[in-house]
Amino acid sequence: MSSIPLICSIDVGTTSTRVILFTESGEEITKHQIEYSTSAKEGSKRNSPTIFSNEGIALEIGKDGHVQVEEDHMGPTLSFPQPGWVECDPCHILANVLECLAACLMRLEISNSEEPLDGSLPTVYHVAAIGIANMRETTIIWSKRTGKPLHNGIVWNDTRTLNLMNQLNSVVPEDIRTMLQERSGCPISTYFSSLKWTWLYDNVPEIQESYDSGECDLMFGTIDTWLIYNITKEKSFLTDITNASRTSFMNLETKDYDEALLEFWRVDTTKINLPKIVPSCYDFGTFQLPDLKHIGYQRKVLSQDAEEIIMRLLADVPITGCLGDQSASLVGQLAFQKGDAKCTYGTGAFLLYNTGDKKLVSKHGAVTTVGYWFPDLDPSVDGKDSVNPHYCLEGSIAVAGACVQWLRDNLKLIYSSSHIGPLAAQAPTSAGVVFVPAFSGLFAPYWNPRTTGTIFGLTQYSKASHIARAAIEGVCFQVRAILRAMVSDAGRSSEFLDHAELQDKNNPLNTLHVDGGMSQSDVVMQIQADLLGPCVSVVRSDNAECTALGSAIAAGLHKKVRVWKSLKDVSEKLNGGSDESNMFVAQLDDEKRHHMWKRWEKAISRAKDWLDDETEQPHIT
Repeated sequence: MSSIPLICSIDVGTTSTRVILFTESGEEITKHQIEYSTSAKEGSKRNSPTIFSNEGIALEIGKDGHVQVEEDHMGPTLSFPQPGWVECDPCHILANVLECLAACLMRLEISNSEEPLDGSLPTVYHVAAIGIANMRETTIIWSKRTGKPLHNGIVWNDTRTLNLMNQLNSVVPEDIRTMLQERSGCPISTYFSSLKWTWLYDNVPEIQESYDSGECDLMFGTIDTWLIYNITKEKSFLTDITNASRTSFMNLETKDYDEALLEFWRVDTTKINLPKIVPSCYDFGTFQLPDLKHIGYQRKVLSQDAEEIIMRLLADVPITGCLGDQSASLVGQLAFQKGDAKCTYGTGAFLLYNTGDKKLVSKHGAVTTVGYWFPDLDPSVDGKDSVNPHYCLEGSIAVAGACVQWLRDNLKLIYSSSHIGPLAAQAPTSAGVVFVPAFSGLFAPYWNPRTTGTIFGLTQYSKASHIARAAIEGVCFQVRAILRAMVSDAGRSSEFLDHAELQDKNNPLNTLHVDGGMSQSDVVMQIQADLLGPCVSVVRSDNAECTALGSAIAAGLHKKVRVWKSLKDVSEKLNGGSDESNMFVAQLDDEKRHHMWKRWEKAISRAKDWLDDETEQPHIT
């Protein structure tokens, strides 16, 4: 009996982990997702004797001010030790991956054993390869000798290094800062892994002592490296190029670590181990079930049956694909051509603009990053440049879906995140309310970390629906601002965003592909289309899991697997045709759009530098 190959995608996000098994047509055979348990900020707990995580686990505040947990649980996956700090437990992340794998494979085994009711031959599937997608920049340091993390992972949106970033940007000469960005694509920012490493060295005695001893026991990695190291027989110490491009350590041209960059960030490779940088489509090693107790995680994660199913169904299965989550989304959206753009509305919003095999260094606040690198492609099919890394300009918005969560959890305006669209639809306009959702400062193209979340234009007439609509507009305006910057970096005018008469098939951007949680709301996507104008169509992906699908594509393109033979083959098998319900075009007239944009720019100018003292923090009571 023949067996149909599946690609297993492990997608480790900022707020959840999921595993999905995909067919070559992009159909999901099984899926399992775990939402992370979280701690609340200390300041929100002082008046409550008992705090509960998202999983219903009772949490307590210890004498040191950190979250403590009941003895029968190992604590939250995400924690917020201080305002602006975001940490993850690397062992929890790994445990969540195993639980999701077990759930999917159990369902797969049940499905394979079922007899069709019509008497036909059963459909049997097998896992051919594994792909990984992960939140980027999140930084983990662990011991090579013990395998144990030496501190919680510092998550991408953590801002504890804000003061250090400000100091560096004020004292480092402009020519050095320009060199850093031209080589790595990354400005000096709290966002990237480099400053997170600096903080870990300066503030974690165990890490500093190990580094200074010269024993070279320290292992540096982002989430992809941590996972691959722990779930491969070979203990592969690797990172893919898309994740490496977010550390500030990699030279975009050489595709390897750069001595000048390492020297600037005080990284001595004789004292700390850095993972080898490899393509996104690569033989990362063979799956092996890790021993969590060995790395200090004592809770029993899997039953004996679950362990046996994993070992049986994933025996000798290779890991052949890896992409940072936003690059994975670009691939999952099939945005393979130069000039393609995509926006993923997750916790933040992330926009990538494919610039082909030539990097562009932004002059307008965008970041240069690697979209993907698939060297196993056939140039005669996908073009002579297809085997080279494809670069992107990227703009990131720190707060997108997190703003909706804030309206739900903090203001109690909505019961569920899915209610944001219907609430905003109750108001035809925001009635003059402008919401700048800068809870973690402003990212591209403004790059002002001292901006705070700000609401302007409130009157006695203002209602919850106006605030909800203004919050959505605040996210969509930032997407527009990033697109304007990217088009300018590509040497083209952004005037077509403001004038319907400039609609032209030769414009540098005709379509914005969208995915992620907020994209599922028709109201939100119509607002996005209205604010972009009639020259840019907003097209929502037919597949809601573009990030996971992207890592599956990377894995399935490898020469050992060949679920897809080429990018052309990928597009033909996954592109199920256009669905008019997923396309949105502007219905707002140009004059109204222009007026709203000018009001947004005024709000941005007034919200900037609200924290005018670089040492100032929000008041906690």
